[in-house]
Amino acid sequence: MPGLVFDLLAVPVSLSLRRPRSSLRSFHFAYSSSIATPTRWPPRRSFSVVTHCRNDLFNYTSGRWIINDALRHAERRRVFNVDGLRRLAAESVGRSPDDMVDLRKHAEGGLNRIFLITMRDGFRMVARIPYPAAILKYFTVASEVATMALLRSSGLPIPEVYGYSPAPDNVAETEYIFMEFVEGTNLGHEWFGLEEGDIISISRQLAELESKMMSIAFPAGGSLYYTKDLEKVAGRPGVPLDDKRFCVGPDISLPLWFGRRSQLDVDRGPYENAEAALVRGAEKELAYLERFGRPLLPFQRTRRKGYQYQEQLPSDHVENLDRYLLVASSLIPRNPALSHFRIRHPDLRPQNIIVSGSPDSDLRVVGLIDWQYTSILPLFLLGGIPQSLQNLGDPISHRMARFSLPENLDDLDDTERSQEKELYRRRLVHYHYVKNTEEHNELLYAALIDPAGELRRRLFRYASDPWEGETLALKVALIQATENWETLTGEGLPCPVVFDAEDVRATTKLDAKQSEADDTLEEAYENLFCFGPEGWVPTELYEVAMARSKRMKENALAAASPEERAQIAAHWPFDDMDETEYD
Repeated sequence: MPGLVFDLLAVPVSLSLRRPRSSLRSFHFAYSSSIATPTRWPPRRSFSVVTHCRNDLFNYTSGRWIINDALRHAERRRVFNVDGLRRLAAESVGRSPDDMVDLRKHAEGGLNRIFLITMRDGFRMVARIPYPAAILKYFTVASEVATMALLRSSGLPIPEVYGYSPAPDNVAETEYIFMEFVEGTNLGHEWFGLEEGDIISISRQLAELESKMMSIAFPAGGSLYYTKDLEKVAGRPGVPLDDKRFCVGPDISLPLWFGRRSQLDVDRGPYENAEAALVRGAEKELAYLERFGRPLLPFQRTRRKGYQYQEQLPSDHVENLDRYLLVASSLIPRNPALSHFRIRHPDLRPQNIIVSGSPDSDLRVVGLIDWQYTSILPLFLLGGIPQSLQNLGDPISHRMARFSLPENLDDLDDTERSQEKELYRRRLVHYHYVKNTEEHNELLYAALIDPAGELRRRLFRYASDPWEGETLALKVALIQATENWETLTGEGLPCPVVFDAEDVRATTKLDAKQSEADDTLEEAYENLFCFGPEGWVPTELYEVAMARSKRMKENALAAASPEERAQIAAHWPFDDMDETEYD
């Protein structure tokens, strides 16, 4: 994309506020399960039966997308038997369907629709239904239910599951989970207004809960299931826990199953050791490229200019996956405790934390929700500060140095004062999460302070991610591995991968150019009111966002040369596109 296209959008973005760079779809894996309309837990209702348009129950109504809006809504339309769901929900808690006075849509995520059910005596519960586009619904529902049950039995504040079906062969004609409605407030609604005392208290509670979670030892890696559920569909038995009701089976993480990858007969676990966990994702992607690989333009269209709008060859990614497999066994830390299989919340963000409290007491964490796609992995692959709790790129947070608000805070204008307060808040969250982890969770803290930990996790992630027309992220990480080999492995072990010096220079230059493209795209999304790279906007802002996008494109076309005009028309990042070739 010609650089002039977004010149008018140039907005200074503090490095500490940038998201980690990732492709559109890679970001979707991590983000989509938690995109939801900010909806407070509602107050108790009067006992009147409320009727709803059934299309509202079946359709996504919480927002729009500036890219492929019709496709995104089609992916989220789920028709089911409402009366059948009411009956099953009532039976799951020993009630009659006549006791139910309300069933209403409560929230909509990227992969599920959540309904709030109210009974005549005021009892409330939650029903959750996956969208048709949710990947591998049987394994996903079965694994999440078992994960929640095991963690709840270990004393963690997890909603109780009343009933579930990982298959649609029931009177509701859909997969579902019925679970406890946790009384409290979603922390995401309070996050930016928390006082320092609340930040310290919540950081301590999270560290204590993660410590309890990571005290659970597992005999293998993968994902957790009820043994009875896995026996119905798995090609091989899972690895049983001491409590034989549970077992470790195939890893349900999205990159292993995305698109046509679900058709591959490859090993996705259980993993017998840390090396198996490290290599299975890369082996899966090699199998995919051998069967389905074809030249592609990068999925993220702002990155195509860096390749002169030329399709990239899957053989380039195959070469880097082979390089990764050469170094994978050397990525295992020397500290054996970091290779023990453990479990951790897959997306520990404020939106997945329910708190309770009064004006006279500290906020108390009373619920951890959204356990979909949870993996059991070696601890060194689970380490790292959750994205929402880290102050990425800030040297003060990185060094855990002392910090304070500027002395001249009152002399700053409103915008500068707001920026300084937000930076101070982010530093507080980062600092207290790390300090409380050091005090309460020795295992996780060892992974956090491992100097090569972040590089190990990036190598693992990029080697597992679906190929979308680029191998740059994996190649850059591999180059960094060769440059930091002794930090990764210790002295005396030769690195099996060597890069030509000119290749390193060219790759570094391309990475810098693509980083600028990422920053430009993020700034553009902010100008279009988008919450995430898929272009989601609140419904009330959709028409404004589309008008801005149209005006932006018109301005770019008017200012471009004839050759640039053709490129803009073919690769405009906010036009609809065919996504099927990337599956």
